Amino acid sequence: MPSKPAPIKKAAGKEPAKKEEKAPEAAPEPAPAEAAPVEEVPAEAAPAPAEGEGAPAEGEAAPAAVEEPKPPTPPPADEPTSVPLDMFIEDKNDTSVTIIWSQPEVIGPSGLDGYTIEICKDGTEDWKAVNEELQKSCRYAIKNQTTGDRLKIRVVAVNAGGRSPPVTLPEAVLVKEVADRPKVRLPRFLRQRYVAQVGEKINLTIPFTGKPKPVVSWTKAGAPLDTKRVNIRSSDKDSILFIRAAERNDSGVYEMCVKVDDFDDKATVTLQIVELPGPPASIKIVDTWGFNAALEWTPPKDKGNTEITGYTIQKADKKTGDWFTVLEHYHRLNATISDLIMGNTYKFRVYSENKCGMSDNCVISKEEAKILKIGIDYKPPEYQHHDFTEAPKFTTNMTDRATTVGYSTKLLCAVRGFPKPKIVWMKNQMIIGDDPKYRQICVQGICSLEIRKPGNFDGGVYSCKAKNDLGEAVVTCKLEVKQPVVADADKK
Repeated sequence: MPSKPAPIKKAAGKEPAKKEEKAPEAAPEPAPAEAAPVEEVPAEAAPAPAEGEGAPAEGEAAPAAVEEPKPPTPPPADEPTSVPLDMFIEDKNDTSVTIIWSQPEVIGPSGLDGYTIEICKDGTEDWKAVNEELQKSCRYAIKNQTTGDRLKIRVVAVNAGGRSPPVTLPEAVLVKEVADRPKVRLPRFLRQRYVAQVGEKINLTIPFTGKPKPVVSWTKAGAPLDTKRVNIRSSDKDSILFIRAAERNDSGVYEMCVKVDDFDDKATVTLQIVELPGPPASIKIVDTWGFNAALEWTPPKDKGNTEITGYTIQKADKKTGDWFTVLEHYHRLNATISDLIMGNTYKFRVYSENKCGMSDNCVISKEEAKILKIGIDYKPPEYQHHDFTEAPKFTTNMTDRATTVGYSTKLLCAVRGFPKPKIVWMKNQMIIGDDPKYRQICVQGICSLEIRKPGNFDGGVYSCKAKNDLGEAVVTCKLEVKQPVVADADKK
């Protein structure tokens, strides 16, 4: 505020001028200045006031130098801040109300010391402060209130200038917790079966809502949980099911219940703890022939608490003893092992598989499959030849056509038959033969007759006859040859 210090300096310049009248009384005071010759400049400073005694015109500057050590004139008193803004209720329960507001727009140069929160019962004006010390933050919880009271609440900002105008809630607040029906917010991944392996850590967080704080309870298959195995930690917003190292016995249906007064909500979580399966129960070699061996085995007794996804079959030649995988992720309980070497003897073993992996152990066949060296007589199967013979048959008939004199046209039809039928074209029951006016083509059963630049006498009934040893077939059509249309101008 640069406008205020200026008048203060002017006033300070006038005051020494009035004090010059009392200069004789103040004359002995410069003696202490002479008593301080210890400093480096006292010798020059002492004569200065002596010379100033006989020069009243210069006396105005001399008192100003004496007045400099005096404290500055205090600035004018600060003004209170503007009213705090945007106050509203954040939360409430049976004994407390939490409010939030925003700081004032205008605070002032001295800053903001804090806030005072005041309350009074509805219908009275007996305002009382609830905070002993000024509140620094813009959030405050008014505690230890009586359930059912209606309170008017206001907030006042305080600084060096005093109290600001208060901001007051528009309506009185009822001290009572907002009751919401409880609701379990079961995560999507827990709505299906939750699968984990033996030894894994399980940490499932299930949020919920409800006011006042819901009472949370857990059961497994309708019975209380084993606290030695399962830990439950619940807060105001969620509940955590924790198992340090899962075991197969931890599998089952867990039910979570949240309850507020007479309302409750439940959710179920299905846990499945799985591990590697055991080996198949038994295996045997059912048959051997040629270069093949047929195997059968039975499912494992211990499936690892989950379904079997397949089997791995291996073979070993008795000479080397090395095992080789011949089938992986095989789903059946029997298999035929092929491409065995003649003269060798084989043993087989099978592993079980589930979603955790392949079993640690396997089952090995007690019997051996020996591929004998024998001659093989191959007799080709006898096949009966199919009779493809067929009498001619037209699959596409000819349609009547019309053309104009001088414009070539084409007749089409389709025929089938075996042996391949002979095609004969006729006009008005007369065989056309090799007349150059006509072009006859028959390719893969598609027969065509092209009439080149027909004249007035080329119209009539055309026939196509197909004939082989098994019979014959005929199709016919009419061809009309029209005269070209001559315009009236051409006639003239």
